[in-house]
This record gives sequence, C-alpha cells and structure tokens, in this order.
Amino acid sequence: MKKILPLILALCLILTACGGSGAPETQAAVTEAAGTEAAGTEAPAAAAGDIPGLEDGVFTVGMECAYAPYNWTQTDDSNGAVPISNVPGAYANGYDVMIAKKICEANGWELEIVSSAWDSLTPAVQSGTMDANIAGQSMTAERMETIDMAGPYYYATIVCVTTASSPYASATSIADLAGGTCTSQSGTIWYDSCLTQIENANLLAPAETAPAMIMQLQTGTVDFICTDLPTAMAAAAKDDSLVILNFSGTDGDFQFASQQELDENVNIGISVQKGNTALKDAIDSALSGMTSADFNDLMNEAISIQPEV
Repeated sequence: MKKILPLILALCLILTACGGSGAPETQAAVTEAAGTEAAGTEAPAAAAGDIPGLEDGVFTVGMECAYAPYNWTQTDDSNGAVPISNVPGAYANGYDVMIAKKICEANGWELEIVSSAWDSLTPAVQSGTMDANIAGQSMTAERMETIDMAGPYYYATIVCVTTASSPYASATSIADLAGGTCTSQSGTIWYDSCLTQIENANLLAPAETAPAMIMQLQTGTVDFICTDLPTAMAAAAKDDSLVILNFSGTDGDFQFASQQELDENVNIGISVQKGNTALKDAIDSALSGMTSADFNDLMNEAISIQPEV
C-alpha cells in the first residue's frame, strides 16, 4: 500500500493538470484497482459481506451435538473437533461438523457451532439466530414451507433396529413387525410417516433425542426403533447386540406416495432462512464438488471416531 499510494497521488496530479471530463471516472477506476490489489486474500470476506447473516464472515451453525454420527459433544478438540460456542469447555464433532468445515474452507468463512435442542433448530434459522442448521434434517416439503434447504449433503436410507434376542430380529419386511412396541425421535418422518405404517404397532411417545431413542431399545422399553442407516450403524458399532433391519429396495419397505416423496425423506439437507438464496447458493457450490462416495467416506470416518455413548 505504501508503494501504491504515491502512484495514485501522482496520477491524480497529472489528471488535475490535464483536466477533461474523463478525469473523475479515471481516478475512480485507479482507486478501485488499488483497493482490489490491496485487498488480496480478503476477497472471501468481502463476498461473505454480501450474504445476509455472514457480514462478519462467521458461519453460525446449529446442531444438537447429541446425534451421533451426525454430531456429538466431546471434552477436547481431538480428531478435528470444534468448540461449542454456548457450552464452555465442550467441543462438537461428527459428520455435520466435518461438512460445516468443508463449506467454510470453500467460502473462506470462520465456523461457529451452537448446540440447540432439536425442536429449536428450525425456529432459530427462521429468526436469524443461526445462519444454518447442519443437523441431519430431511428435505421434506413440509419443512421447506418455512425454511429453504441446501443440499442434499447425505442420502440416508430408512431402517429399523432391534436386538439380536428379539423375535423381530429375523424380520424381512415391515409386515413382520406387526404388533411390536416401537418409537423414534420426535419431529422426524420416522415417527410421523414410517412407524405409523406398521400394522397394530404399539407406538410409544417419541424420544427427545437419538441417544434416548436407542436407550429405550437397549433397556427393552421398545421392541424396535426406526431411524436412518448412519444412526443405526453408529449405534451398532458400539453395541454388537443391535441388529439393523434394512428393507430398502423390497416390497416390504416403508411406502411413500411417489419417488419424490421418498427422496424428500431420505435426502438430508442444510436449512437456511427462507429467501436467503445467496447463502443457499454458496453452500450448494461447496457441496457440488463432493460425490455420494465422498459423503459415504466422510460418514464412515465419523462413525470410526465417535465416542462411547
């Protein structure tokens, strides 16, 4: 900058001496060019300033921090964990954190993770308290009535989980689960749309969190639960008494009115405030460089490093 300013001043003197209607425009162009050169690596921050909520260059992301392998809480920064801004001394890690870091790297943003209850996630994005939620949320039409969603950033097959000693362990379709006692997590399509398809199911009140849902299965409160494959794999990786029932691709799977409705329920997206197209596009641009194989590799990594629950 010290070298550039004298050149600008000298040019200004020349232009003033010469006069002419083109002088002001030329001076502005030179000043803009100097500013661009001086900015250099600050370009990403300037771009962030054009995105509502990212004026400070900080990407504030909400998640439960209690939903392994998507996200969890740990006591240190091992394996690339990120501090949880509203829980002193705690760190967040998991697939959602890994994705958030990649989005920030692609856009030159800083990352802030905020722990939030599941039912508070969407209202926080609607109010602008969070820039986005990266929290294992399905891209349902109902959800997208109130928020917009970038992605998908994962494709999550719907499964059931039971125990090896359960009479339901050999089930080959949802018809074989008839009459069983079951539950799932609150505010999910697993509870609202899937378990209701099982004939004579004894559907208990929904669990507040994924760990609570899994605990009900492990303690024998329910015969089986319904969740997505990554959550089931993460639970089974820590408890070899759990059996995953995957009926996908068969006539005995959970049914949806159309392929579009199915896609809505297995595609996992990132929620942003309704109408914040600039942020949605920036996130989608970062995700566009990743394939489904990349997503699976990252999810497997998350499962391999998840802490004991």
